[in-house]
Amino acid sequence: MSIVVEDFHKVYDRTVAVSGLSFAVEPGEILGLVGPNGAGKTTTMRALAGILEPSSGRLSIAGHDVGRDPVGAKSALAYVPDDPHLFDNLTVWEHFQFIASAYRLKDWAGAASTLLTQFELAEKRDSPCSDLSRGMRQKVAICCGYLHEPRVIMLDEPLTGLDPRGIRTMQESIRAWASAGAAVMVSSHLLSLVEDLCTSVLLMHRGKKLLQGRLADLRAEATADGRAESLEDLFFRLTESPDSPAITEPTGA
Repeated sequence: MSIVVEDFHKVYDRTVAVSGLSFAVEPGEILGLVGPNGAGKTTTMRALAGILEPSSGRLSIAGHDVGRDPVGAKSALAYVPDDPHLFDNLTVWEHFQFIASAYRLKDWAGAASTLLTQFELAEKRDSPCSDLSRGMRQKVAICCGYLHEPRVIMLDEPLTGLDPRGIRTMQESIRAWASAGAAVMVSSHLLSLVEDLCTSVLLMHRGKKLLQGRLADLRAEATADGRAESLEDLFFRLTESPDSPAITEPTGA
């Protein structure tokens, strides 16, 4: 498995952000991570990226334990948050140079030029990132994430600020990386995107897993007995049910 999460808990003071979460993502799989605001999606991704320390549990990236071997885990990972922070005074190309230095890449310029063309950034190659639009900054962050050829890709709301062409390019790139064997996890509130792009889905609510499965299986179940339930219908049915799990404050925290 490329991503493994085992009994992950994250507690802030007396607030439980994630409780007892376990799942795995295989190479070639595109997992859609969905749930209402505050479900624990970003907390989970940030913990997998080594930004947050788990309160308990085990997390691994491409066989590297995130806690015990953080460098190995990060070397195999590309994580693009929902609001990526770039260096305003560096140009687009200088960002590639920085990433290449950080990952000790060799012969990277050709791949960087290809990414610039793919994401329609070639004309902005020598522009400082302070001059770029929100969508272009998003593209730069994604290209930087792709440059070291990661085995695991995690994208938090990757379509923010993108125009229709940028959205299509983003979707095509995700499918291409998955076809090449990368494990991809996409967190998004755009359920139509998840339904169109992802091969599987993990639905979180109040820090817990409500459902995980392959989209093909969920579609088959949704159309059984003459029903026609979309992913959006399933989302609302499960998250707005009175039986949805509630997070309680930990004793002694």
